Amino acid sequence: MTALTPDPSLHALLLQDVARHYGSPHAPVKALDGVDLCVPRGQLFGLVGHNGAGKSTLFKLVLGLVRPTRGQLWVQGIEVGGPAFRQARQRLGYLPEHLALYDNLSGLETLQLFARLKSADAARCLPLLDELGLGAAARRPVREYSKGMRQRLGFAQALLGEPGLLLLDEPTSGLDPAATRDFYATLDRLRQRGVTMLISSHVLAELEQRVDALAMLSAGRLIAQGSVADLRARCTRPLQVQVSATPEVLDGLPATLAPLGLQPQRTDAGRLQVDCPRELKLPLLARLAAQPLADLQVQEPTLETVYFDLREAA
Repeated sequence: MTALTPDPSLHALLLQDVARHYGSPHAPVKALDGVDLCVPRGQLFGLVGHNGAGKSTLFKLVLGLVRPTRGQLWVQGIEVGGPAFRQARQRLGYLPEHLALYDNLSGLETLQLFARLKSADAARCLPLLDELGLGAAARRPVREYSKGMRQRLGFAQALLGEPGLLLLDEPTSGLDPAATRDFYATLDRLRQRGVTMLISSHVLAELEQRVDALAMLSAGRLIAQGSVADLRARCTRPLQVQVSATPEVLDGLPATLAPLGLQPQRTDAGRLQVDCPRELKLPLLARLAAQPLADLQVQEPTLETVYFDLREAA
């Protein structure tokens, strides 16, 4: 049975069999190799992968900076590289991992320059700097900005022109915890307005609790796509369950859990750890619930653990 072709107009971003190869045709470097990806409108969508996995190449393809070796891409229903894409690109916002800035310009002058290049409303520049905590430094030269301030200025230029799709490459690099919290609060507000955001980050713990869904890349290929819960369900690594109880209760738990084939191990004083396959999670918790425990903690595999597990299985 032939698979139905997705309707590009229903997605913020759609890639079909997209490849980008460099070098000799006889021995190409496959930066991307046959990627199919759908990003629904209005989502905060994560892009995960090690250095060289193809994340930056994917961004360049979406922006039309490089052409695919094969395949097709659509951004908000418009084919990348097609006759209507030049105008559609004005509704894209992009924060590169390494943003080049003119140190002698002030923050406000920098943003006004980007506004002219993007044909965006220059009147939005100062309010944008205020919203991102740079209002007091708007007229200071960029050479006096810290790395975190430069990163926020880069984020401000990405927001010019009311973009419908934001591409954010390592956007929290250089931000302290408070600034990172404020950054994601801004993303939440944008998501409520229907803006779609594609965010690449090596800090997987940041994405784990925040993204609606994500895609995992390895060596130019898409190895998995879905919500964090969906991807965890595919992970073969066990959950870790730790319990606290009196020594007498802990001593009796191995016999209680033996019918499940589980072998708990003592950790520190008053705690016991059980490595549990996902399919035994509920039977394990049912048996533990019948015990007089002082505490119980369930630790799911982290997103980093899930990534490496699925990468090994690909």
